[in-house]
Amino acid sequence: MADPRRRHPASVPGSWFVDTTCIDCDACRQIAPGVFTDGEGQSTVHRQPDTAEEELAATRALVACPTASIGVEGRHVQAEGLFPQEIADGVSYCGYNSEDSFGANAFFAERAAGNLLVDSPRFAAPLVRELERRGGIREILLTHRDDVADARRFADHFGARVWIHEADASAAPFATDLVRGLETATIRNDLLAIPVPGHTRGSVAYILESRFLFSGDSLYWSRRRQDLGAFRDACWYSWDAQADSLERLAGHPFEWVLAGHGDRHHRPAPEMAERLRALVGRMRAPRQEVQW
Repeated sequence: MADPRRRHPASVPGSWFVDTTCIDCDACRQIAPGVFTDGEGQSTVHRQPDTAEEELAATRALVACPTASIGVEGRHVQAEGLFPQEIADGVSYCGYNSEDSFGANAFFAERAAGNLLVDSPRFAAPLVRELERRGGIREILLTHRDDVADARRFADHFGARVWIHEADASAAPFATDLVRGLETATIRNDLLAIPVPGHTRGSVAYILESRFLFSGDSLYWSRRRQDLGAFRDACWYSWDAQADSLERLAGHPFEWVLAGHGDRHHRPAPEMAERLRALVGRMRAPRQEVQW
């Protein structure tokens, strides 16, 4: 639970607050941007919620927070039913971000051919009950070694297959299926696994129905730039390899970018491809010429 005695001094007065245990994962700012803001290395409350919609968004942010750094004084928060939160057409954000993955986002896709979990949230009882109600999980798709979190518990509980790239497989020794080399793998007719080494050697992007791109930490939507972006300062394997990977990825159509870290966003597929190729061009420019 967040501690009001450790309330961040930059948070505005009122019942909602962020304490100084915040790890600056950005989840709350994605969920409730009208309430939370960047406080120079930690999130803070820049405006108390004043509508029912903002109260609900702030409550979701509290539940999603991986370090329980968000609090609201004088109120009990009911977590049941808040997540998964639908994004579009049965694809949802899981909430319950895990500190083990530095607060990365995880996603759930409800499909007749079998439900998908992309990366892992916390194994939280309200979320597990809701996933059970929706038919469980058939496949767990891990984008890279950093965002494994509680994937083993979800796999054991639901009897799910687990996919990860062979280069990152040591982070998930329980995985049942490996993506290999640089070859695109077809998991099923509407689901591709596309190796994108760069952020880590074994990073993978998954594309569902040529619409939904689950990009892990290889690609995201930047609120500041209002454009696609990549994290140069959080590239653990090779920036050049990441640029090459994203250039290959641009050959696959997608409309949504759903990132582990960074915002999610929707644009028409031709525009996404154009923006991705432009990003690759910026990535290959001299560092001093790149504006992130």
